[in-house]
Amino acid sequence: MTSHQAPSDRFADLPPLLPQVPFRAYEPGRSPEEAARDFFGVMDRRRSVRMFSDRPVSRETVEWICRAGGTAPSGAHKQPWRFVCVNDPALKREIRLAAEAEEREFYERRASRRWLEDLAPLGTDPDKPFLETAPWLIIVFALAKTDDGGMVYYREESVGIACGMLISAIHHAGLVTLTHTPSPMKFLAQVLRRPEHERPFLLLPVGYPAPDATVPDLERKPLEEIMVVNRPDPGG
Repeated sequence: MTSHQAPSDRFADLPPLLPQVPFRAYEPGRSPEEAARDFFGVMDRRRSVRMFSDRPVSRETVEWICRAGGTAPSGAHKQPWRFVCVNDPALKREIRLAAEAEEREFYERRASRRWLEDLAPLGTDPDKPFLETAPWLIIVFALAKTDDGGMVYYREESVGIACGMLISAIHHAGLVTLTHTPSPMKFLAQVLRRPEHERPFLLLPVGYPAPDATVPDLERKPLEEIMVVNRPDPGG
């Protein structure tokens, strides 16, 4: 067989195609422009909140949020994520103490001066009381392989998309969250007794904002700084 001939049996033993079903399109009941604008209006009110109320959030609410995260696309549909949800007060305290130990190392030894300068206006520090106050913590784990030992593909991209959908679902439910990433995060796997193939990716406290919650007065980049259409002209 020459190099130009198609291989006759290289892929002969591949699994068959999945059965096909009709696609059910979502109909927003208004024009795409109106629907997109309305969705932006909702998401533009999303903020990272560090001041939580201890007001309870039902397990059913968290289950629906996790279901929404689980609708994310993933490489070869391997769905390489695990959402570990914690509401036990003792376990939340254990996580807080371990996270704060890592955070102190970060602020006192690991972070560069430039990094600390960039964080200073936001008022962050090693103390993380929200890890106990928030009624729920969702710890997102990325799977290095499937539970049965199979391959996963585009793991970081897939789990990142799922996290974005989780955050959107949390906000849509009228709750708040914060993307907390203590570094390193290996302690989360140890505290939560997760198997070796699950790697901590992101920690999301979930709950209602405290009645007196405040957030930094900041501005998001305008559209012209984040969106580019096509490419610049060669002549500039």
